[in-house]
Amino acid sequence: MNEFALYLQLGYEHITDPNGYDHIIFIIALCAIYRLRDWRRVLILVTAFTLGHSVTLALATLQYIQYRTDVIEFLIPVTILFTAITNLFQKSRTDSILTPDPPVNATPRYLMALFFGLIHGMGFSNFLRSLLGKEASIVKPLLAFNLGLELGQLLIVLIILTIAWVLIDLFRVKKHDWKLVISGAVAGIAIILIKESDYWKELMG
Repeated sequence: MNEFALYLQLGYEHITDPNGYDHIIFIIALCAIYRLRDWRRVLILVTAFTLGHSVTLALATLQYIQYRTDVIEFLIPVTILFTAITNLFQKSRTDSILTPDPPVNATPRYLMALFFGLIHGMGFSNFLRSLLGKEASIVKPLLAFNLGLELGQLLIVLIILTIAWVLIDLFRVKKHDWKLVISGAVAGIAIILIKESDYWKELMG
């Protein structure tokens, strides 16, 4: 396996690894208010997140920016919790799946995904730097790893939107209920991660 393919696979495996589920549940939280027919909106949303984490992944891996790892590990679940909470305020129809949801101003959500991507990118960089070691050139591994992350994200999006389609469109589960259950579960996990983070324990004395 050549170097590019190796880092592509490592990026894909990192984002889809259940042991690194914090990034997975963030993607789930982003998608929780959408259905399969909204795939264009979701694609733009995930692209905004990708742009954000691509910037800080590159800057942190190249050591142009410095940060405290424990603070980033605290901030990542904070972004998850915030996203889940904003979902709860997103209006959706509860009476009929055939009635469209109220129009949404998507720009703030895209900006949120972009900003939170900056934070997640620093989290990704910890793993990538541990892999790179003393590589002479990191440009190609960096690109391949980032593409692998993107492929993994798209797989997660496809899975969650397909599940939403099965439940909402086939089994007639109300979208409002789906949103509440998913967002509530994600918020609960995020709170646990926040409380377990070293930075939170430091703050709490």
